[in-house]
Amino acid sequence: MLLLAMAPQDEPIVQAIERNWHNGFLLFVQNKLPKILVLLLLLFILQRIVFFFVKKMRSRADHQAANFHRAAQLRTLASILRATSLGVLGFIGFLQLLNIFDIPYQPILASAGIVGVGVGLGAQSIFKDMLNGIFIVLEDQYNVGEIVVLAGLKGTVEDLSLRRTSLRDSDGTLYIIPNSQIATVSNLSRDYAVAALNVSVDASANPDKVIALLTKVAGDIREDSAFKDITVADPVILGVDKIDGRAVTYPVQIRVRVNQRDRVLRELRRRIILAFEKDGIPSATIPPTCSSSAPQPHRPTRPTRPTRPAASHGQLENPTDQREVSPTKSRKVTK
Repeated sequence: MLLLAMAPQDEPIVQAIERNWHNGFLLFVQNKLPKILVLLLLLFILQRIVFFFVKKMRSRADHQAANFHRAAQLRTLASILRATSLGVLGFIGFLQLLNIFDIPYQPILASAGIVGVGVGLGAQSIFKDMLNGIFIVLEDQYNVGEIVVLAGLKGTVEDLSLRRTSLRDSDGTLYIIPNSQIATVSNLSRDYAVAALNVSVDASANPDKVIALLTKVAGDIREDSAFKDITVADPVILGVDKIDGRAVTYPVQIRVRVNQRDRVLRELRRRIILAFEKDGIPSATIPPTCSSSAPQPHRPTRPTRPTRPAASHGQLENPTDQREVSPTKSRKVTK
């Protein structure tokens, strides 16, 4: 009865709530929803413009086959532009949404500044990462696609941002290195690379003949049409560099373009093997680590039981046998 009596009184409240909700929804559709749609459309257009420039920079880098360094710079700038633009557009969109919903963002920014000071004291490595990343880009220390050694890890730079660097080694392992951990950079893809090979030959071979043969083989690679655009200088044979027993080492060096060293070295090894077999030049043999004439390790021998003098009549040869002899036999022996 009480509920039935209160129901007619609650109907104006429910109707007022429905009317206010309906009016609020109409105001949202008429005023705020168009602003949100326009904001999302502008953010989408700006994002597509950024992605267009990123794509153009990457495609232009792919066409820079003759200038590898310039191509790496374009890929690096494209990667940084994409990551930075997404963060900036997201932050601007968030502030505009707060403004559309009549939420003052000035106190939020002020409190964020205070919180940022506290967070900065505990997250100094993040600011170090970004600061070091800025210097990496400004000083052009390395770029995407170059082979480098960072923090003791060697690999190809796959991605570079202001906070981290991604390396992939020859085994396919991906390393994520914070930029603050990079103290020394070894760039193996700048200007040129040196394909160095140490050839070991037996001491019985004539050194002049070996040097002439190595010069001819390296020169043939230099004049080969498949490697003419890769090698940038004439090969250098340094002569006899080391003598280790019967092994004589002859270094061979060829200056090549960046990231082409392994290809030249493989072909150089193949041709040297064929040339040595053709001219009968013996390669150096590695001495065996263990031969049959080597002294065998000393093996401890089992100690022999000391000999005792022959037992006299009426005595046992071993004292321990006395415990094993029965009393009856003992009495017989005593007699």
